[in-house]
Amino acid sequence: MKLHPDQTRELALAVLDTEAQAILDLRERIDEHFMRACEYLLACTSRIVVTGMGKSGHVGSKIAATLASTGSPAFFVHPGEASHGDLGMITSGDVVLALSNSGETDELLTILPIIRRLGVPLIAMTGNRQSTLAREATVSLDISVAREACPLGLAPTSSTTATLAMGDALAVALLEARGFTADDFARSHPGGRLGRRLLLHVADIMHTGERIPRVRAEAPLREALLEITRQGLGMTAVVDERDHVIGVYTDGDLRRTLDRGIDVHATTIGEVMTRTFKQAAPGMLAVEALKLMEDHKISALPVVDDSDTLVGALNMHDLLRAGVV
Repeated sequence: MKLHPDQTRELALAVLDTEAQAILDLRERIDEHFMRACEYLLACTSRIVVTGMGKSGHVGSKIAATLASTGSPAFFVHPGEASHGDLGMITSGDVVLALSNSGETDELLTILPIIRRLGVPLIAMTGNRQSTLAREATVSLDISVAREACPLGLAPTSSTTATLAMGDALAVALLEARGFTADDFARSHPGGRLGRRLLLHVADIMHTGERIPRVRAEAPLREALLEITRQGLGMTAVVDERDHVIGVYTDGDLRRTLDRGIDVHATTIGEVMTRTFKQAAPGMLAVEALKLMEDHKISALPVVDDSDTLVGALNMHDLLRAGVV
């Protein structure tokens, strides 16, 4: 067995072209049937129950996951297991979304009478508009393809791609209708990077209490240098008697101080501190603090509350550890 690069590339491109065309063909089917399906799904007061056998089942699992993560509660039920007890998962407030390219999948047809008896809307996604599933459905969506991308015309390829694309179209249409936002998405993905970027606040990761680098303005410069070294954040806040931040001093400020030949033993921090500085608030999103640092090319920020009191400190390493960067 030998791989022929040119022939392999040609075949791979043909697969992509065939599947791309299958998706484009769906454009004409975003019609009144699609709109009715969206209306039933949007009116669902409970869950969207997705079911399908074989490759349709694998695609159905993904569609259910996409629906659930975009504001439409959904889960997948295997049709084979459904007839052995799992039909109890379907309640009167649900909507069933059934996937079958042929529309004649035995396991699905077996449970159709039960679904009909429950009185729940049945939305079919099938490649055969004359099939039993299509006829029994409340709404039938046509996901037929001209041909499979498999050169044998046997392996589900274009058909599964079209099914998945139609499922995404439903999910995104519902997302828009529900007014689902990026914050809503983040709340359903708290463990993912997007969730951390949209949900994590400065207060969640900032240094507090004794871990905040701070010195008084009248402190000798050498004391500020010790504080920067001790806390390891690359900066120290300079505060007044009320703990209000009046300046900052960073590693970069130290280099500039030394370049000017200033005596670190005879100078107070108040004389060399940066009086115009950037700061964060505890309620600020961590990703906003990151943008502030990136825009101004700084690596650390004091964190102050509404009364301008120092309550924390944050640096780039904290954002890295939290997975925001």
